[in-house]
Amino acid sequence: MQEPEITEDLIAAHGFTPNEYQEVLRILNREPTFTELGIFSAMWNEHCSYKSSKKWLRTLPTEGPQVICGPGENAGVVDIGDGQAVVFKMESHNHPSYIEPYQGAATGVGGILRDVFTMGARPIAAMNALSFGEPEHPKTKRLVAGVVEGIGGYGNAFGVPTIGGEVRFHAAYNGNCLVNAFAAGLADADKIFYSAASGVGMPVVYLGAKTGRDGVGGATMASAEFDETIEEKRPTVQVGDPFTEKRLLEACLELMKTGAVISIQDMGAAGLTCSAVEMGDKGGLGVQLNLDAVPQRESAMTAYEMMLSESQERMLMVLNPDLEAEAKAVFEKWDLDFAIVGETLAEDRFLILHGNEVKADLPLSKLSSTAPEYDRPWTETAAPAAYAPSDAVVQIDPIDGLKSLIGSPNYARKHWVWEQYDSQVMADTVQAPGLGAGVVRVHGTEKMLAFTSDVTPRYVRANPVEGGKQAVAEAYRNLSAVGAKPLATTDNMNFGNPEKPEIMGQFVGAIQGIGEACKALDMPIVSGNVSLYNETDGQPILPTPTIGAVGLIPSNDTLISGTAEDGDFLLLVGEAGSHLGQSALLAEAFGQSEGDAPPVNLEAERKNGTFIRDNNALIHAATDLSDGGLALAAFEVSDAAGIGVSLDTGDIPELFGEDQARYLIACGFDQAEGLMIAAGQAGVTIAQVGRFGGETVSFGTASAALTELSELYRTAFAAQVA
Repeated sequence: MQEPEITEDLIAAHGFTPNEYQEVLRILNREPTFTELGIFSAMWNEHCSYKSSKKWLRTLPTEGPQVICGPGENAGVVDIGDGQAVVFKMESHNHPSYIEPYQGAATGVGGILRDVFTMGARPIAAMNALSFGEPEHPKTKRLVAGVVEGIGGYGNAFGVPTIGGEVRFHAAYNGNCLVNAFAAGLADADKIFYSAASGVGMPVVYLGAKTGRDGVGGATMASAEFDETIEEKRPTVQVGDPFTEKRLLEACLELMKTGAVISIQDMGAAGLTCSAVEMGDKGGLGVQLNLDAVPQRESAMTAYEMMLSESQERMLMVLNPDLEAEAKAVFEKWDLDFAIVGETLAEDRFLILHGNEVKADLPLSKLSSTAPEYDRPWTETAAPAAYAPSDAVVQIDPIDGLKSLIGSPNYARKHWVWEQYDSQVMADTVQAPGLGAGVVRVHGTEKMLAFTSDVTPRYVRANPVEGGKQAVAEAYRNLSAVGAKPLATTDNMNFGNPEKPEIMGQFVGAIQGIGEACKALDMPIVSGNVSLYNETDGQPILPTPTIGAVGLIPSNDTLISGTAEDGDFLLLVGEAGSHLGQSALLAEAFGQSEGDAPPVNLEAERKNGTFIRDNNALIHAATDLSDGGLALAAFEVSDAAGIGVSLDTGDIPELFGEDQARYLIACGFDQAEGLMIAAGQAGVTIAQVGRFGGETVSFGTASAALTELSELYRTAFAAQVA
């Protein structure tokens, strides 16, 4: 087949700036072939190279005594004691999910699961963080239905429990939804598998499903804004098969026990190109591939298509040649392809052969570690105007304020979503979705792992530094509220076009806040993902730096998982509420987004979280205070227990203020006394704010029947979105 001529239009279609293409010409000292142009495009786009973000990512804290492997591998690895490790990561599939919601979301789940088991870990938990446009937008219902079905369809069939996440709605996501997928797995701490190739002349082996044309150019598509041509991008979305992925998992874990694996890499974004280049570059080696040997499910595929295909359920491995027969037998047993498609080279070279022709001959290191890196201009986000609540805000009936929250799909109960996910498969789920953190037992031990995902985008837009801090702090609180010691985090940085200084300023500010909080709370970033260019027709999403976090619960004795009991006291840990700027009440009841994000006191976060964990035995139930403040937190605990609640105050800032570093505790009289004494000794602010009991929800003198409010809370989401 005759390859296309390299024209200015073709160069632009591959995402190159004029300067970047001139750099390609300088490196090669000649014009690239069509296949070479595609390879450079795949490796130099934003999605694979992080060219706009890596300068700032390097500033994040990534080390600690608990960290076995930080960023740079397929997933992060953290020690959980007893020779075991948790392996986890979060990654985006935003652009594909907007174009083709079911397959986009499904393959997002498949990709993050492969990132985990590529490291030698068996997946034990999944989460997702989803952001959609306004419920009344014509595309929202279709996107919600497709994304949720895709996540459930893939995760349920694969057999991993989905145990947590978040869902939000805002007009800024009308043209660009966000689908962030998280997965975690367990591995022996001394049996982690890495992607760096080693040894010259070692066989490079293709594993898994056959290669097709689905997803060709997907990574480049994910590095561009959307416009009216979005429907034309549908062929760049991958197609997943969870049953093949399950077989691939079992085959890989069995293969790893044979000693045949020198290095292994998931074929994700940019497929065969990215996996081969990253393995070679990390090992300081070159790679030669013979595409005639690549298993294919479509006829007459070109070198360009094979190198850029993002067909799912595939791996690339460097093999110990002495164990080739054993390795091949494992994959034949699981009815998966096993093909030697190349070898490692001593020289810095990426050599692609197809049909007895050289289709690409490139310096491999120039494709990955020496890809372009930009120091984008950025402007600091201006400080918001001071906010003073209007009379209408402070005089709203407290129950009406609560109804505005629980009647919104942002804060209504999300069981319509999580009931489509299997949260009990593997039989180790201790706490299912619906609360601040999901909890999974470490099979065969007393230990448990807690997982959570958090960010408040409206805070980040108002104040990127404080918003970045708050995302980490809320994750810390969610873990502490179930008795888990926070261990480490993964991030998914979702932003608009980084070539706009104001967007780059949001990114820089959020990174600064995240870094400060991760350091202060001893929660290093060990893995992550950056998703930029989340815009449609020039309209950016809200800055959404999602934080996924993992915590360790040593035994059942330290787990906080009960519910409030009739007669329990409500204790507030932390200061009384006052901060209504950027609050959920303003957004939902008044349609306003005014004022600054609440300030985050990291010293108080650490002290109060430690207090909760240290006094777990005295607590029936605990939750952190975040969106909706004291009012929403008290109602959610009340609804979960099926018991009425009475708060002493009817003051709107106290009820709905979103001040940070706060928890709500339900406990008996004797436990309340013990907590008061312990708080005094620890220098922690604590106060009784109400009681549980009866059949009504009362805030000061305002009240309503719990049954009425629970009905609204449990039906509002499906009524507006499903």
